[in-house]
Amino acid sequence: MFYRNRSLQHVAVIASISLVSGCGLLGGGSSEDAGPIVVGTTSAPSTLDPAASWDSSWELFRNVYQTLLNYNPEQTTPEPDAAESCEFTDSKSTVYSCTLREGLKFSNGHTLDAKAVKYSFDRIKKINVNGGPAGLLETLSQVQTKGDREVVFRLSQPDATFPLVLTTPAMSIVDPEEYPATALRKESGIIGSGPYRLQSYDEGKQAELVRNDSYKGIADRKNDAVTIRYFQQSDQLVKALKSKEISVVYRGLGASDIVDIETNQNAEGLQLVENPTTEISYLVFNPSDPWAAKPAVRKAVAQIVDRSALVHNIYKDTVEPLYSMVPAGLTGHTTGFFDDFGNPSVTKAKALLREAGITETVPLTLWYTTDRYGSTTKPAFEELKRQLEASGLFKITLKSRPWKTYVKGYQDGEYPVFGRGWFPDFNDADNFIAPFVGEQNALGTPYKSPAITDKLLPESRAESDRGAVKQQIEDAQKIFVNDARLLPLWQGKQYVAADEEISGLEKVIDPATMMTMWELYRKTSW
Repeated sequence: MFYRNRSLQHVAVIASISLVSGCGLLGGGSSEDAGPIVVGTTSAPSTLDPAASWDSSWELFRNVYQTLLNYNPEQTTPEPDAAESCEFTDSKSTVYSCTLREGLKFSNGHTLDAKAVKYSFDRIKKINVNGGPAGLLETLSQVQTKGDREVVFRLSQPDATFPLVLTTPAMSIVDPEEYPATALRKESGIIGSGPYRLQSYDEGKQAELVRNDSYKGIADRKNDAVTIRYFQQSDQLVKALKSKEISVVYRGLGASDIVDIETNQNAEGLQLVENPTTEISYLVFNPSDPWAAKPAVRKAVAQIVDRSALVHNIYKDTVEPLYSMVPAGLTGHTTGFFDDFGNPSVTKAKALLREAGITETVPLTLWYTTDRYGSTTKPAFEELKRQLEASGLFKITLKSRPWKTYVKGYQDGEYPVFGRGWFPDFNDADNFIAPFVGEQNALGTPYKSPAITDKLLPESRAESDRGAVKQQIEDAQKIFVNDARLLPLWQGKQYVAADEEISGLEKVIDPATMMTMWELYRKTSW
């Protein structure tokens, strides 16, 4: 285990996935005089249009666009943001109504009204990008407006998770005059109504955010400007932090970086905050590949992979082994892959292949992204290659791409087996099942499972008490284990490293593990 109790500020409890405040950092205030707070990350956007994004672009969107509902620090229940109020207006959770705040405007001065909200949702479904956020709206059948401020969502079936969907940055409200109804926006920049304006953007390098004076919502901004710098490699990120070129690091720290900063933080004037989250890492098998399509091959891989070795040797115990696509801390979490496959066994894997008539060495190509999940990704895949080839049953080829082109590759079905991380859209077990199944899903690889999509998910979504859906979630996971189309590897934690002068780190990560930049500020006294 990776014990840090004496040196790290723990700010969450996995059981509730609830962010709680730390021990009274010294007073906040404007950062205007000292210039923008500079945040570094390896998580660069792949697009600036919400209709195209079901990925890391959301990190930027959270801060410059606005959604009807959002999260306040330390809360796990969504609250109205662009909306003044929202509620189900029927007893079956099929009609959801929101009333907007008065006087909302986009950053360009245009009016944000009910028609703009309807337009934003309609265009997501019309554009229907492969692997895009339209999959989150599968139960949405119609959006209606009543006057300038009321929006009514009519659902095709009961869906108690719909309010949680509305918190996701994919549901950002866009200006109808700036965003085409049936195509993605080609112009650079963002026109939103969030806490910040995107003042300038250099793709893959930097985003400059400044206070949006017309914003009306729940964000209590503790700074006037934030600059986000995008890095390709973790070592560059850490070097920039230690040389004071940046003040905060989020996403992209490798395991060795975390250990180094934790060990030397006092001497180097740094701080490290650990946030237990429901982030997971997993492998995806593409059924269009002749080898990955074979259940016996997938199950043989599942039988060989040694998560404990991966977690200890490569990730330095900064993550935990995961045996379910639903992470620990959420209703319905199981250990299905361990229950069915047990400890790694070459003998059992060989038997699985032989029973399917496979006697030759199985060639598989594993893909990973070079610049999304930190510098540990490459050695992690090298470890997976070592484990599989040591069995004598597989011949593994490793290939990689930067995230932006990596996304297009898996959406186009290019990769036989590929690695993904999943940062939750919202903290409900539904969000670790629904996005991965169906003809169109977040992975770009169709996964037909009528038992899940037509029975278990609808039954679960009809239940407003999310703690009462344990059986449906467990049954869905049994199907995942039996199909072995997705192979969970580990459940992570989010680490934020920062200069010792920065405050607000205890509240800066929301329940969907995105950084709310408005919580950052410089200490004004010691």
